[in-house]
Amino acid sequence: MPEPRARIYHRNRVAHSFSEEIGAMLEGELSDPRIFPSVVTEVVLAPGGKSARVFVAVHGGEAEEASTLAALVSARGFIRATIRERMGVRHVPELSFAIDRSERMTGRMDELLGRMRKRDKKREDKAAAEAAPLTPSPSPEAVS
Repeated sequence: MPEPRARIYHRNRVAHSFSEEIGAMLEGELSDPRIFPSVVTEVVLAPGGKSARVFVAVHGGEAEEASTLAALVSARGFIRATIRERMGVRHVPELSFAIDRSERMTGRMDELLGRMRKRDKKREDKAAAEAAPLTPSPSPEAVS
């Protein structure tokens, strides 16, 4: 049976609120030196509202991502308590954090597609150049 729209709308609103609050905490309230500049890209709330997955994009390499993820996991209790206090809700879902690599994947896919387009263009140009001498061009004597 499909889920009612009101429930989905409410879940999306709550997820958006969590995203804003956690993003504000990442910008300056969490003073852990292991947290590198990062932004919350998405919060996915489970249908029952008991758990939420927070996707975070970290500006840096693999080491910075691992460090930031470890710091966020250790600060999970503080984040939940702060959200409970700010939003005035009775229940804050169990948070799990994940690194969002979609931006890198998109960049890599664009790079590969660009290479493929260049290769196809070269093939087309080469085929056109090979096909051009096969068609006889009218000689100037025949035109006159």
